[in-house]
Amino acid sequence: MITLTPDDVKQRFGPLFAQKFLVMVDECTARAEIIEQCRARGTIEWDAMNRRRAGGAVTSCSVEGTSMVISAKLGKYPVNFGAAAGDIGGQALESVDVDGNEVITSWAGIAGAGVGIAACLPQAPGVLRAEYPTEEDLNVGGARTNRVRIVSPKYEKVCIGIDDTDTKTEGATWVMALKCAEACRIEGVEFLNMRLVQLNPAVPYKTTNCVSSALNFAGKPEKIPELLEFVRSFVEKNTVSPDTGIAYFRGIGFSSESPASVSVKTAIMTLAEAEKAAREIGIGFIDGNARKGRIGALGAVLWGNRGIEAAGLYGEHL
Repeated sequence: MITLTPDDVKQRFGPLFAQKFLVMVDECTARAEIIEQCRARGTIEWDAMNRRRAGGAVTSCSVEGTSMVISAKLGKYPVNFGAAAGDIGGQALESVDVDGNEVITSWAGIAGAGVGIAACLPQAPGVLRAEYPTEEDLNVGGARTNRVRIVSPKYEKVCIGIDDTDTKTEGATWVMALKCAEACRIEGVEFLNMRLVQLNPAVPYKTTNCVSSALNFAGKPEKIPELLEFVRSFVEKNTVSPDTGIAYFRGIGFSSESPASVSVKTAIMTLAEAEKAAREIGIGFIDGNARKGRIGALGAVLWGNRGIEAAGLYGEHL
C-alpha cells in the first residue's frame, strides 16, 4: 500500500481540477452522500454518468453546475466493468466504509477515468490521504486500470427547518435563515444549501406566502450539538414572532415516507399532528416555544432535500 497526502499527489501529477470532496454518512440507514466539485461541468457530468452506469456502491447521482452529489450505500459491491472494458473507459465507486472518525471510499477507473480517480480526486480539498494498492496504480492514462482508497473525515448531514420568525408587518423567515447560515463559523461544520418550502397557502394563520426555510449542513458528529445550539440561539435572538418553530433531522433520508409530507402542503395541520408526525420519523424540535411555527418547521425538514418541487404547490413540477 502506498499512501500519499493531497500535496504529495499534486507534486507527483501536477495541479489538476478537483475543488471539493466531502462524505456524509448515516450508519443507521447504511447510506452515504458524497459531494464533489470540479473546475468544469463537463468532467462532472461524465463522471456522474459513468459512475451511475458502473453501479457498485452508487445508487444515484445528480449534477448542479460544476458539483455532483452521489447517493451511495455503505459496504462493498461489484461494479459493471473490468479490464476488458478498457476500450470504452469507465469509473466506479466500489465501496464506502466507516472507520472511526474517517470514511474510506474505494474507486476504480479505466483509461482517462483512471486519471480522474488516481490523480485528480485525491488532490481535492477535504481529502486526508489517498491509499494506492500498488505502484502500478500510480501509473495513469492510456488503457490502464487504476484503483485508490480515498480517506476523508466522517461527516453527518443535518437538515434544520425554521418557520414563523416574522409577522405581517416585519421580518422574513428566509432572510433570517440565510443570515443564520452565513453567521455559522463552527470549525468542522459546513453549510451546504438552503431551500424555501412552499406550504399550504390556504392556512388562515399565516403571514403572507406560507413558506418555511430549510438549512442543510454537513457536520462532524461531535460538532452537531454545537451547531444546533448556535441555530437555536441565533433564531430565537433575532425572531420577531412569538410562534417561531425550529425542527431538525440528523441523517440521510428517512426510514419511511411520512403522510405529513403531503399534509403540510395540502391540509391544515394542528400542532399536535405535526409533533406526532415528527416523533414517528425521528425529527426533533429545539425551539423553546412549542407553538404553531413547529408545523412549518416540520414541513421544511420533510421537503428540505426533495428537489425544486419543494418550492412549488403540491403536484407542481418544472
